[in-house]
Amino acid sequence: MTSLLADLVAIPSVNPMGRAVSGPEYYEGRVSTFLEAWFLEAGIPVVRQQAAPGRSNLLARYTAPDPAAPTLLFDAHQDTVPVDGMTIPPFEPRVEGGRLYGRGACDVKGGMAAMLMAFRRLWVERPERSASVVLACTVDEEYTHIGSSLLAQTEKDVTLAIVAEPTKLDVVPWHKGSVRWKVKTGGVACHSSTPHLGSNAIYRMAEVVGAMAEHADDLAHATPHPKLGSPTMSVGRIQGGQSVNIVPDECEIEIDRRLIPGETPDAAVERVRRFVAQRCGLEGVTFLPAWTRMPALETAIGPWMDPLAEAVAAAVGRRPELVGVPYGTDAGPLGEAGIPAIVFGPGDIAQAHTKDEWIELEQVALASEAYYRIALALA
Repeated sequence: MTSLLADLVAIPSVNPMGRAVSGPEYYEGRVSTFLEAWFLEAGIPVVRQQAAPGRSNLLARYTAPDPAAPTLLFDAHQDTVPVDGMTIPPFEPRVEGGRLYGRGACDVKGGMAAMLMAFRRLWVERPERSASVVLACTVDEEYTHIGSSLLAQTEKDVTLAIVAEPTKLDVVPWHKGSVRWKVKTGGVACHSSTPHLGSNAIYRMAEVVGAMAEHADDLAHATPHPKLGSPTMSVGRIQGGQSVNIVPDECEIEIDRRLIPGETPDAAVERVRRFVAQRCGLEGVTFLPAWTRMPALETAIGPWMDPLAEAVAAAVGRRPELVGVPYGTDAGPLGEAGIPAIVFGPGDIAQAHTKDEWIELEQVALASEAYYRIALALA
């Protein structure tokens, strides 16, 4: 399993996150090719499900001996965040002190390696009693979730989806969603020595940002979700102007709004728009269409929970806690499509996306045993 994880980390699969970049380190193509060969070498049929040009989910299916067995969906994403600011070689996996270091080790190639090994074990051993399992290696989890959104449309007959993310081997039935969009302000450019002849788009944006800060404070005091707390909002990026001696005629910000169950992306954006309109008006202000829409997750606990928790306990030595987390995952689109989904995997989210990303190899091994036992327990 360590060798497999090292191979996965050594192959760049960086999501450019909307940036206009190119090169072999970007997108999931090389990892998809590796995974396809890995499945075929093990004698496991695998199919590509194109989510975008050059970007495909990989699907492998294990059919249990009992035709009445339920079907589980295992999901792990192929992409990673960029490597800017990393202090270790991102694609030179290193094992030290029981940890494997490298970009994606924690988020989420450790979980992927665990799922792959559990799936291959099912394929080889073919236990008399188990669930059927669809293993999906999806694309674009880190940006717009096109892979899981496509998967949610095509995999309908699923009893439970288990999404690999670093949860410290606890079970996550609830997580926040997100919507992200841009707002632009326009002005009139002129020489900075005569600013009264123009209209400063940055000054206009300052009014908008002030209103948004007030709205963000209101959200922080809104009625909280019992497991996830209150919704949040943050202005995370601003740019504008051409030169210090030119009054700027354009300014742009990017907003991240975290959703709790019951909120929709469109309604959240409209609520912000109305608030800004009330505080400072919308003249010269343009709300651009959202480019990320991640649903929140709220999975009703079903009869599968007790056998799942017992299977995890047998694998890792303790019963998992049920926790809510503030970040989004592939489970969001799956849950929105009506598929019961939980998040479960090795590693700690505190190590994800970091300058020296790592994962404890013991947790990867325990997760693989847990995934295998879950497939047996939910038969």
